[in-house]
Amino acid sequence: MDHATLTTHTGRSSHTAPSSHTAHPPHPTGSAPSRSAPTRGSDPRADADGMAVASFVLGLIGLLLFNLVFGPCAIVLAGLALARGTGRRGRALLGLTLGVADLVVLAVLVTVNDAVFWHFGG
Repeated sequence: MDHATLTTHTGRSSHTAPSSHTAHPPHPTGSAPSRSAPTRGSDPRADADGMAVASFVLGLIGLLLFNLVFGPCAIVLAGLALARGTGRRGRALLGLTLGVADLVVLAVLVTVNDAVFWHFGG
């Protein structure tokens, strides 16, 4: 059996329990690294799934607010998600459709009201 030997300040040796693991040096900042922090090698498919969901949400919000901003963002995110092979293909296609619908609503508003925002009432 392999035992680690420690020498005390008086010069005497004492034996400790068998060493089954090596000690790790402390983290440079003094605290343990966060386990939820993204890593460089994160799963690209998970990123694509997030893009599909973001595309859907932005496209949906864009129907009511900031069509000119959220519509193109939804289209770009949906395209990226589809190109990266998302598992949420339907959600990405909905985001793409809603992004295009945002731009159509914007075109209708500009044509009918000569404005780029919703106006209810008379």
